[in-house]
Amino acid sequence: MKLQRRSLLAGATASLAAFAPNAWAQGYPTKPITVVVPFAAGGPTDALARVLCQKMSEHLGQQLVVENIGGAGGTIGVNKVAKANSDGYTLLFTHMGTLAVNIALYKSLPYDSQKDLEPIGLGGTNPMVLVTKKDLPAKTFQEFQAYVKANQKKVQYGMAGIGAASHLGGLMLNSMMKVEVLEIPYKGTGPALNDLVSGQFDYMVDQAVNVLPQINSGNIKALGVSTLKRLPQLPDVPTIDEAGLKGYEVTIWNGLFGPKGMAKEQIAKVNEALGKTLADAAVSKRLTELAVDLPSKEEATPEALRKQLTASIDKWVPAVKAAGVKPE
Repeated sequence: MKLQRRSLLAGATASLAAFAPNAWAQGYPTKPITVVVPFAAGGPTDALARVLCQKMSEHLGQQLVVENIGGAGGTIGVNKVAKANSDGYTLLFTHMGTLAVNIALYKSLPYDSQKDLEPIGLGGTNPMVLVTKKDLPAKTFQEFQAYVKANQKKVQYGMAGIGAASHLGGLMLNSMMKVEVLEIPYKGTGPALNDLVSGQFDYMVDQAVNVLPQINSGNIKALGVSTLKRLPQLPDVPTIDEAGLKGYEVTIWNGLFGPKGMAKEQIAKVNEALGKTLADAAVSKRLTELAVDLPSKEEATPEALRKQLTASIDKWVPAVKAAGVKPE
């Protein structure tokens, strides 16, 4: 009789244990969710995160609070999420540099991008633009390429720091043009762009959202875009590929991730909220103004983001290692 009672009790306990995680996930979220952005406030990734989180909060019924944790090329913020409780209340919104490029930059990362994080969904892709100081003699990309090749000893290009989007764009451009020019690293896009406007260096390749205001104001010149299609915001500016540097394509994707072990039901729920947000007309309009390329429904799945991460690692790790780039 006692054995029978113990067996029934054990069976009931096992059934409850199997049911509990699903029930818990179905009620999720029951409190605010922290979304870590591993960069200082005000940058492109932060701006995109805030637009998305504001609308996602409405769909999830709980506030998504953006927390900026910068430092060490984004590794500090990423590591916080990688080591966080997997209960779904600490998420990560970051760009590909922290998860792919940093593998080549740092000898030992405190996290494994592919093992310690659960992909949730792609939040958007930022195109880049080749911009030069206003008085640079070149007026077209062809003239620019010829000018840089002929003046390698005096030409300078700027970027927002090792591993930054502007560093990757310039690294790929210089490599494909087969030129070696003086590299000027800054501590952020703001200072770099200010010095480009004042003519302190010659060119940079940075995200469109950063440079569009200065281009439209006539403070700098745009000579090419990094995508394979022209940007609606700059219809008269050719792609660098069509201008003659075949195969040049650099875009910066941003994705939403959770810690390893986050419940699939929770991932699905957050992904659903992200999908509804991206489909919202007001959000779409705002992100288009920021020159963000929105993912399709198929591109926004967790599986698609996982493939995107793998492809970025395969592309950028060999390129950065070959260039011998080291963190500051």
